[in-house]
Amino acid sequence: MDVMRAVLLGPPGAGKGTQADLIREALGVPHISTGDLLRTAVREGTDLGIQAKGYMDRGKLVPDELVVGLIRERLAGDAAGGFLLDGFPRNVAQGETLEQLLQETGVALDHVVSLAVPDGELIDRLLGRGRSDDTESTIRERLAVYEGETAPLCEFYRDRSLLREIDGLGTPEEISRRIMSRVN
Repeated sequence: MDVMRAVLLGPPGAGKGTQADLIREALGVPHISTGDLLRTAVREGTDLGIQAKGYMDRGKLVPDELVVGLIRERLAGDAAGGFLLDGFPRNVAQGETLEQLLQETGVALDHVVSLAVPDGELIDRLLGRGRSDDTESTIRERLAVYEGETAPLCEFYRDRSLLREIDGLGTPEEISRRIMSRVN
């Protein structure tokens, strides 16, 4: 496969970051994490970064328009030849926005990879990280929010024949092999 444009979906603790790194290495496409994009823009003091920092400093979500602006800039750069997008879209409205953005640049998504991991396993993984904000009740709340926002997004992409649901249990290498067999 010459070029791959894909979105990586999965609940907190599903292993998206690990899989993104393995896919990036295997396919040579940039991994675009919206969290990383925001942190870089803030650190570099770009116009979008300054605007985003105002929201982040107040503990607010950065508005979609700013996130889309950052993604638009990145897609025009090193991601023009393919990408793996992680952290966006998170809901159907963002999925529609991404679709419009890609249409403007004359490209389309090839795949939306969704990592499926049972809640019990996710809770164990997240509790195992030992972060102070990872209590079982906060983890359950984050999983409920993810499910509420992302289940409709999975349907959105299933309707477009882009969704590739992957069993997220096993070693990182086993999961990566499953992903690669579905997208090649």
